[in-house]
Amino acid sequence: MQQESIILGIDPGTTIMGYGLLEVNGNKTTMIAMGVLDLRKFSDHYLKLQRIFARTLSLIDEFHPDFLAIEAPFFGKNVQSMLKLGRAQGVAMSAALYRDVPITEYAPLKIKMAITGNGSASKEQVADMLRRYLKIPQEQMLPHLDATDGLAAAYCHFLQMGKPTADKTYSGWKDFIAKNPERKK
Repeated sequence: MQQESIILGIDPGTTIMGYGLLEVNGNKTTMIAMGVLDLRKFSDHYLKLQRIFARTLSLIDEFHPDFLAIEAPFFGKNVQSMLKLGRAQGVAMSAALYRDVPITEYAPLKIKMAITGNGSASKEQVADMLRRYLKIPQEQMLPHLDATDGLAAAYCHFLQMGKPTADKTYSGWKDFIAKNPERKK
């Protein structure tokens, strides 16, 4: 693990995708940016996926992150929603793989536990803890909590750096295929 690095965190979604970028210097973290990609104006699901890929790629090209930390899809009751969310996550991951950025997936519960110590914490609680940890002025907090969810994925990765507790990590396409042989079809 590098002493100085940049972590891109993404909270995937087909309505709103949240993202956050952290600069890490040793044990010190600084927020570089956070924001959202609002996809509500697009009705075509494939166009939304294209926008997710393009935005993720532009973030990678602008900030040159060393790592992508992404929230894994959670298992809900609506299978169609879960499939759409999985596609959004896969497209963001594809952009990172395209630029050879290592990826780590984190379950939503793990992210909440890492940030608040409570796996059932609300989005508001996660946002408030991040604001405190990263000393973000209240006026810089965004109304969309998807942005802080993306930042939370990045901060979770910072907390896990050097610890073998990540759900899944990939260093590129070959590594992804090697760890997922069932997807070679």
